Amino acid sequence: MAEHRSMQRAALLDAARSLLSEGGTEALTFPALAERTGLARSSVYEYFRSRASVVEELCEVDFPVWAAEVEAAMAAVDGPEDKVEAYVRRQLALVGDRRHRAVVAISASELDAGAREKIRAAHGALVAMVVEALRDVGHAQPRMAAMLLQGIVDAAVRRIEFGVAEDSAVITEAAVGMALRGVRG
Repeated sequence: MAEHRSMQRAALLDAARSLLSEGGTEALTFPALAERTGLARSSVYEYFRSRASVVEELCEVDFPVWAAEVEAAMAAVDGPEDKVEAYVRRQLALVGDRRHRAVVAISASELDAGAREKIRAAHGALVAMVVEALRDVGHAQPRMAAMLLQGIVDAAVRRIEFGVAEDSAVITEAAVGMALRGVRG
């Protein structure tokens, strides 16, 4: 029974990822989740009390996986500037991933205070990964620099997500260039 519930919960989260990446937060409804998973709408409420609780669980499940990929990319290179570059490149490479699309859709939505705090904490942990590299580069205020660096990444993510005229590779190269020049400055 516990295994069945776990599988149903995973199916609901997978359906939520799909709905969010296809249609944004407006698409994430309990009737849509029920339809995607073949469950009765009332059954969805047995797993999640609200849309916000679905969002919170997606963040708890998906953000650590995404962060681990960024951390692994940074660990695979030597030198602080290479780590900064890996930090930027890996995040931008993940833009097409459904988990990332879901997180972007989630962050653009109206969330309750608990869900917003979980997202903020997860982003804080991501930013903390690059602080040491910025300190090693010689930045006088590495925490502030990490926040600004994440701002460059976030802007590039939005530009890629919204499918503007430039190719994602062009956006990635511009973001890496700005990041590295800013780190050196």
